[in-house]
Amino acid sequence: MKISVIGAGNVGATAANVLALKNFAEEVVLLDIKEGVAEGKALDMMQTAKLLHLDTRVVGVTNDYSKTANSDIIAITSGMPRKPGMSRADLVGVNSKIVQSVMDAALEYSPEAIFLIISNPVDTLTYLALKNSKLPRHRVIGMSGLLDGSRFEYYLADAIGCPISDIDAMVIGAHGDLMVPLTRFASYKGIPVTEYLSPEKLQEIEHATQVGGGTITKLLGTSAWYAPGAVTATMAEAIAKNTHKTLSCIALLDGEYGEKDVCAGVPVVLGRNGIEKIVELPLNEREKDLFNKSVNSAKETNAKLKNL
Repeated sequence: MKISVIGAGNVGATAANVLALKNFAEEVVLLDIKEGVAEGKALDMMQTAKLLHLDTRVVGVTNDYSKTANSDIIAITSGMPRKPGMSRADLVGVNSKIVQSVMDAALEYSPEAIFLIISNPVDTLTYLALKNSKLPRHRVIGMSGLLDGSRFEYYLADAIGCPISDIDAMVIGAHGDLMVPLTRFASYKGIPVTEYLSPEKLQEIEHATQVGGGTITKLLGTSAWYAPGAVTATMAEAIAKNTHKTLSCIALLDGEYGEKDVCAGVPVVLGRNGIEKIVELPLNEREKDLFNKSVNSAKETNAKLKNL
């Protein structure tokens, strides 16, 4: 199993490191356009191999896509990160050009690869990658719901005072402030979280989840990277190991949830072919309305592509 991570910034380097720690890939290629950055980070990772019992080989390269040849999975993390005061949609101009060029270069050497789109605005860039590459929708997958769900689970566990591993929750919709935390489906050891937390507290947690990325950006002055990097590796693992796990990811909808020709976060079954199945949850009227508003925000960002 060969996995390439394009972009050796904070998210890409973290993704490569977590992939190495998971120890299921034979080789992870870390590529960046800045001379020496990917090589240096890969060398640093490999010098932990004996200490951490790693068998995965991490290789760093500068802008040489031939080294990514025959990758099974390619994660695209390249692009400008958010700064305080910026929305994800503000990045569409510069990052759309970057993702488009990366896709073209990577496909030349790995025409059968499955692509994970991590760069923001991720719903729109996943849509762009699909349309420009003309790849089938099961082979181009965006990261959002799994990251947002992880944040949701953290806030729920913190409020209940329990281990995060005991919480099961999901977020759907576009990766933005109109994302939809599915509180009705969230549980603590199988018991609905509504049994433990007041409606007011749950509303507070939903809002904290929706602005979770922005909160970190304000604190750090740049986008988060530990959680996005770990989520990237988790998605790749589900595909590589053919686990058929159901995870919330960005997929191109073709009638599911009443939407067509738009990418948004929904639960999908991930396996060796990428998206094996899109799972349609029985949403109530309120959840459907929130999901539609969220998806409409993605459509508005998609419309900006026509002016680029």
